[in-house]
Amino acid sequence: MARASSVFQCSACGAETPKWQGSCPACGEWNVLEEVSAPRAAARARALAPAAVPLALAAAAAPAERLGSGLGELDRVLGGGIVPGSVTLLGGDPGIGKSTLLLQVAAHAAAAAPVLYATGEESGAQVALRARRLGLAAGALEVLPETHLQSVLERAAARRAALLIVDSIQTVESGALESAPGSVSQLKECAAQLVRFAKSSATAVFLIGHVTKDGAIAGPRVLEHLVDTVLYFESETASRYRIVRATKNRFGAVNELGFFAMTEGGLREVRNPSAIFLARAPEPAAGSIVTVTRDGGRPLLIELQALVDRMRFGAPRRIAQGLDANRLAMLLAVMNRHAGVSLQEHDVFVNAVGGVRIEETAWDLPVVIALASSLAERVVPGTLVAFGELGLTGEVRPVAYGEERLQEALKQGFKRALVPRDNAPRRPIEGLQVVPVARIDEALEAAFTAAAGSAPAARAPARS
Repeated sequence: MARASSVFQCSACGAETPKWQGSCPACGEWNVLEEVSAPRAAARARALAPAAVPLALAAAAAPAERLGSGLGELDRVLGGGIVPGSVTLLGGDPGIGKSTLLLQVAAHAAAAAPVLYATGEESGAQVALRARRLGLAAGALEVLPETHLQSVLERAAARRAALLIVDSIQTVESGALESAPGSVSQLKECAAQLVRFAKSSATAVFLIGHVTKDGAIAGPRVLEHLVDTVLYFESETASRYRIVRATKNRFGAVNELGFFAMTEGGLREVRNPSAIFLARAPEPAAGSIVTVTRDGGRPLLIELQALVDRMRFGAPRRIAQGLDANRLAMLLAVMNRHAGVSLQEHDVFVNAVGGVRIEETAWDLPVVIALASSLAERVVPGTLVAFGELGLTGEVRPVAYGEERLQEALKQGFKRALVPRDNAPRRPIEGLQVVPVARIDEALEAAFTAAAGSAPAARAPARS
């Protein structure tokens, strides 16, 4: 009789080694190896049988009809809806609305197809109470309070569920392993079984995942490699707005964004997300400007604010919220060298309003204008929008999708745009004056020339 074998598994990266060591041989982390049982060979072979039959690619390429989630913003992030047989992992901070979102999706899908909501964190009565509070017509939705994975899969197979939601992956356990739920081995085994079930039955599976204090989904990185789509739920502290971001998607665009507002009746779509970030003060203020950024597949108008203050301590501070602080330091050097604007004796603070984080470089030019505006206490006109990347030699470089950004600015009511020369449209845009610039000093002159001709811009320059 063969004895049960065991291996030592890294809790950081999931690598396995036959014997214990002080550090993981794969990732180098110390004291992360845990002994786990290894259900190999026969059990795994039975789980994989029968063998799949090869198909011609042309015959297997028929597009499957996607299942609507009932939320257009979520369908947009998923690439057009829920793909049958796909596995989606949703992560986010505690209390951000992950269970609320998927309960709304489950209630909508249950009207047209069998849906199973498996919860290991709540009882059936608690889920029903939440559905009643949200005003969901969830009569056809079946809730299964169960943590044993085999029981969940058997019930989903018996119902021929079109959608299976597991809340959460850290609470379910497989009988093939003796380790506790939430361990590295359980997460890998349960996720692998769910993926095999989804592919063999064409059932779409949603997994809710816990996150670490750094905001990453808890568990081994292989968990994100196994699934088809990885979504992150993001929110600014104390804000009612939520952002769903796709960091991996085999059936749609990566880094696509969906915007929601948390209300008493659950999550509601925000169809005009630019309005979130353009809630500006009634009167224009120095250090404020609007830029057009592109995150995912659509342009967004975001207000950038800058504050320049006389340094009161030994070293000047450079603080950036929602922007790259290292790039901000580079822009300050470019301003000093090529525009003659020195901030060496000033504290500098910049902020992207609304809690959004901008990863691209189109914010270079508007931040420089906002810093110069705050330093000189000169107001930039509220109808001006700007975008562009700055090079180390002072040139204003073009960014991608320039014309789409201009069309979005026009749609939101802006009348003047300061853009890189290579982003100037070939044909004039009716209702929008486009001012192309080639260098940083030229851009600052154009911005404040416009400010000088507007009524709110008459302020005394700051004392240097």
